[in-house]
Amino acid sequence: MAPNSQASVNEGKYPNSTMTNLDLEHQPTQDLNSSQDNDDFDYSKRSQWLRAAVLGANDGLISTASLMMGVGAVKQDIKAMILTGCAGLVAGACSMAIGEFVSVYSQLDIEVAQMKRDNNNKKKQKSPVVHVVGDEEGEEKENLPNPLREDDEGEEKENLPNPLRAAGASALAFSVGAMVPLLAASFIREYRARLGAVAAAVTLALMVFGWLGAALGKAPVLRSTIRVLVGGWMAMAVTFGLTKLIGSTGL
Repeated sequence: MAPNSQASVNEGKYPNSTMTNLDLEHQPTQDLNSSQDNDDFDYSKRSQWLRAAVLGANDGLISTASLMMGVGAVKQDIKAMILTGCAGLVAGACSMAIGEFVSVYSQLDIEVAQMKRDNNNKKKQKSPVVHVVGDEEGEEKENLPNPLREDDEGEEKENLPNPLRAAGASALAFSVGAMVPLLAASFIREYRARLGAVAAAVTLALMVFGWLGAALGKAPVLRSTIRVLVGGWMAMAVTFGLTKLIGSTGL
């Protein structure tokens, strides 16, 4: 057999090793780059809306459940518990939205004022960069602003806090959290079973909220869940106990 024929047969049996090696080297590099991008993600960027959402959900859950447990400590009527929970939901959602809006707007004013001071200091320290565009005769025609500076200013504005977004997230999260004890107590007529259902539903929701907040922020899950759970139990127990004590004294 001729040498050229033998070479073609070998190429058919054994694919190009150089291309195979390049593919093998290129594939793990892509995987490594993608995993590195995930590791380099700045989870602190989520802190604004994550804080408002988690705080609103926990506040709605704990405050509404504590109100219902407190009223349930002195009144066994289901209507009284439901009305108390509804009033707590509406009042708490409005309070959280207004409070978050005022707080974040104050933060926005501070950051905008600081941004203006920084820009003024940069202008004083450095001479402005001007791009001159000339015509064919070499005469100056117009001055254009520096596009790099505009990009930096646009990026800074995008990173500013949004009061409306924070207020909406807080109010919505509060309402979602407050619905848990309301739904748990709405369909149970027996007094002790109703209190137990509220406590069980709130416990489960506290565990879910604690895990969700830790997972979104890449924080320790167990520690966050236990902290949220113990805090909710303490709030309900103190409210129930004090209301029971005050109701038993006839005040």
